Amino acid sequence: MRLRQRLGTGPRVPEQPARSVADREHWTAEVLRADDALERVTAEWDDLHRRCATATAFQAAPWLASWWRQYGRPGALVLVLVRRDGRLVAAAALRRRGPFGGLTNLGAGLVDFTDVLLDDGCADRAAAELAAALPLRRPWHSLELREVHPEAAVQRVWAHWRGRRHRFADSLCQYLPALPMDELLKRLPGKTAQRSRVKLRRIAESGVVVHSATVDEVPYTVQELLRLHFLQWQDRGVTPEHRTERFARHLTDSTTALVATRRAAIHRFELDGEVVAVNLVILCAPFGGLYLYGAHPALRERLDIAGMLFGAALDEVRAAGIPQLSLLRGQEPYKQRWRPDRLANQRLVLGPGRLAPWAAARALRVRARAAAVHLLRTRMPGLKEALARRRLR
Repeated sequence: MRLRQRLGTGPRVPEQPARSVADREHWTAEVLRADDALERVTAEWDDLHRRCATATAFQAAPWLASWWRQYGRPGALVLVLVRRDGRLVAAAALRRRGPFGGLTNLGAGLVDFTDVLLDDGCADRAAAELAAALPLRRPWHSLELREVHPEAAVQRVWAHWRGRRHRFADSLCQYLPALPMDELLKRLPGKTAQRSRVKLRRIAESGVVVHSATVDEVPYTVQELLRLHFLQWQDRGVTPEHRTERFARHLTDSTTALVATRRAAIHRFELDGEVVAVNLVILCAPFGGLYLYGAHPALRERLDIAGMLFGAALDEVRAAGIPQLSLLRGQEPYKQRWRPDRLANQRLVLGPGRLAPWAAARALRVRARAAAVHLLRTRMPGLKEALARRRLR
């Protein structure tokens, strides 16, 4: 018997298949609905935010938690969390928008980009797990995400979704490469570039001092931002929500936390000891963005405000090693002068099951609504304020 075993002719024990690393991992998912859920996961949420290359400031815990405190409806928060071996690797912050299981993103009309968070180290598997964990079970359930960048992390979730899905165009965003101003001027036609150089020299010679606010200075600087923002738009109609106390609280709380973690910068422009302009810039790995600014109307008669703001924002973005400056949503004339690259955001709609006739009808309604909003904004600007109020509901 010993000889037969030595020669390999005896009975053989079946080999156990080797377990892959993925098999040994433990994946879990949960859905949290408590109103304080964001506050309870802030630390691990922001840790994941740092591991997600597509994340913007609008997905950071300080922004989301601040928005929820000011605008959230009790009982409407829905957090979907996925963990691998106990570590958070995927997360989505959603809210219920009605009694029939409809979900949408936090932020409403105040965010320029919506996304989920995925760990770069396991993004595809995490996206699949997050897609499977979305609480969309009944035929009438749906998830509608507004202002999704074409390269957002949630596009992976879209790819893994096995139910019905729709994609529509959303707001147009514009981008500039984060180049020194002299290089950026080469994008402009000769005469326009020459006029811009003259304007930039006037700014340099004007004595305007740019001060990047410290964390302690953020509340005062936000107050000045909103004051100047109201002044600059007083004859043209400021966005109504920007006048509210809840927006002021949200902007102050979120900006303070973002500046403390280098995910935003807020600049004060001072002339002869007076604050004449304020500029809020969000900072993230893909791009920096000009979120909101305010400038005294009298300053327009003396200096090129757009050139002044863009110059400070470019310096901030380049110092952080960020490749692009986003002009965010909107096609205002002062942006077009710089010949920005254009890229439209998307609206994603997900639902369970196959595409039923009623779902197709809803998709048509979404398309019709988007077309109507575009028409009203371009042809009937007087209704802009009413549309803005509706989007915040």
